[in-house]
Amino acid sequence: MKNEYLLNVIETVKARNKGEDEFFQTITEVLGSLEPVIEQHPEYIKAGLIDRLVEPERIIKFRVPWVDDEGNVRVNRGYRIQFNSAIGPYKGGLRLHPSVNESIIKFLGFEQIFKNSLTGLPIGGGKGGSDFDPKGKSDAEVMRFCQSFMTELYRHIGPDVDVPAGDIGVGAREIGYLFGQYKRIRGAYENGVLTGKSIPYGGSLARPEATGFGLCYFCDAMLRANGESFQGKKVVISGSGNVAIYACVKATTLGGKVVTMSDSNGYVYDPEGIDIEAVMDIKLVKRGRIKEYLSYRPNAEYHEGCKNIWNVPCDIALPCATQNEMDLEGAKTLVKNGCKVLCEGANMPCTPDAIDYAMANGVLYGPSKAANAGGVSVSALEMSQNSMRYSWSFEEVDAKLKDIMENIFAASAAAAEQYGMPGNYMAGANIAGFQKVADAMMAQGII
Repeated sequence: MKNEYLLNVIETVKARNKGEDEFFQTITEVLGSLEPVIEQHPEYIKAGLIDRLVEPERIIKFRVPWVDDEGNVRVNRGYRIQFNSAIGPYKGGLRLHPSVNESIIKFLGFEQIFKNSLTGLPIGGGKGGSDFDPKGKSDAEVMRFCQSFMTELYRHIGPDVDVPAGDIGVGAREIGYLFGQYKRIRGAYENGVLTGKSIPYGGSLARPEATGFGLCYFCDAMLRANGESFQGKKVVISGSGNVAIYACVKATTLGGKVVTMSDSNGYVYDPEGIDIEAVMDIKLVKRGRIKEYLSYRPNAEYHEGCKNIWNVPCDIALPCATQNEMDLEGAKTLVKNGCKVLCEGANMPCTPDAIDYAMANGVLYGPSKAANAGGVSVSALEMSQNSMRYSWSFEEVDAKLKDIMENIFAASAAAAEQYGMPGNYMAGANIAGFQKVADAMMAQGII
């Protein structure tokens, strides 16, 4: 990068956010892609547009006291970062995981700005969560935590202000507890305030499937644009949550053969193809560990530690677990084993050097802000249904999702082409997502 304005912004971000490596990583990646846009639009520099874009509009940080089943008072930290509302109310998930800190929420919130813009729907960027770990907690403990969390959060959100959703550690159970407390405090049935709800109180059909299905729709569009398809391809998927599970379902439907899935303890390799019904029973019903897969498919292999999952030869790699799960070593192994496609289901699952190496060696790369936008797309469709007091069928939502994901790919490809980087879908996604937000910010003045 040579643009002095962008370099100064990056240095300012680094100085103001010391030790926030994840946030600095995403800022550097995005701004690196925007250099040709900034050079063609000097009015953005005059308006300090990038200076404003990299600074959250609001950071909310609070304590979350709750009582465990033994009667002990426990305290966690809660966060909500409302990053940018230029094109709509803040929209982004809540993550419950021990790794959650301000840096991670900032990086997720910044990515969400561009992801949400790419959907074409009127939603801004935000993110939140807590370092609370729901694993191993009883339903009652999770409920008490969620009630305490919402007791603070409720004053900062609303259907036209900020609409949280689920993320890692937050599924329909947690959303239900959060909404119940919000309704109790507000004394109003504002079910558009949260998405990812269960069907009986305003959830959307196809929401659990959305991120995984959307990932495969984007990947399929990318493959087709390059004369390929899922048909007959061997697929390696990391993770075993909703994203990974439904990516496995859709990849299989499109003709691929998924041979791996993982959790934080290790991964399973099934050369005959993953039995997704078994994984669903383990993960969605029993909330168990992936190593239990061997009791369903004794001929499969279980390997401790999830990092070596990228050693399994494949044509398509879909990282769907967590940020920075694939490093340079993993990317080198994929390339050595003949992998042709890397498409991100998790948020920023590949390190910058892994991405650079994969792209330099001819691997088709689908960045997370574009490829995993299916979840927030259907969340926005859920908001629309709540506003109308109406519900679409699964088929209607799925068709809209497919259209959105194919449009995201087309927009990313077109932007990359326009700025002289054909096939660079990472740059294209950053530019396409940025342009809509930039135009809205410029129209609204210095805010």
